[in-house]
Amino acid sequence: MKAVVLAAGEGTRLRPLTEDKPKGMVEIDDKPILTHCFEQLAELGASELLVVVGYQKEVIIEHYGDEFEGIPITYTHQREQAGLAHALLTVEEHIDDDFMLILGDNVFEANLTDVVDRQREDRADAAFLVEEVPMEEADRYGVCDTNDYGEVTDVIEKPDDPPTNLVLTGFYTFTPAIFHACHLVQPSARGEYELSEAVDLLLRSGRTIDAVRMDGWRIDVGYPEDRDEAERRLQDARGALDSEGEDEASANAVDTE
Repeated sequence: MKAVVLAAGEGTRLRPLTEDKPKGMVEIDDKPILTHCFEQLAELGASELLVVVGYQKEVIIEHYGDEFEGIPITYTHQREQAGLAHALLTVEEHIDDDFMLILGDNVFEANLTDVVDRQREDRADAAFLVEEVPMEEADRYGVCDTNDYGEVTDVIEKPDDPPTNLVLTGFYTFTPAIFHACHLVQPSARGEYELSEAVDLLLRSGRTIDAVRMDGWRIDVGYPEDRDEAERRLQDARGALDSEGEDEASANAVDTE
């Protein structure tokens, strides 16, 4: 399964961290955000990385070249920052089967495999990782509603009065049907071609979309404090793993005495 990584953003809210680099190259725990994304996609079995670049694209291209850990990289260029649906259309000619999509400014420690597995069941046309947030924060995100079977029934981008607190995260799987929907999307009130609107068009055409509840955490790195929080969580997770390894080694040592 190919994987699309959206990494065209400038990251104005992350300044001064993005004064000399695009958002995806901001380092967290000594690695660019994009490296964290690429590593997770490699673990998920990505056959090719389709990276959508834009602002200071040469920084990303020069850093990664044409492959990552043996996985080929193809770059496409979003010439204007006109929304996620607009960015996704830049890879259309490279996709002919189900694919993964990750936002290149998100850091995950979560059950992404469950989303990929759901897509491979051939029952759904798309699957999303979703999470519950405090109700007062839901209007910052794309909000979705589901039925009793866990199927998405409605998607609204940043609603003034959210119907639920279940929001889209930055990881999705799609069939190529999403491209036709993206072509039909009209600019939103903020002048962007919203991915959530394309998803809504899929729903209205009778497509099945599954919501997979997140087990774990993710950080949408929009501000410097988000970067700090993501780094803290990654370091805590690594420390916990190191501690488990030391405990297991000690237990094995006792068993052999």
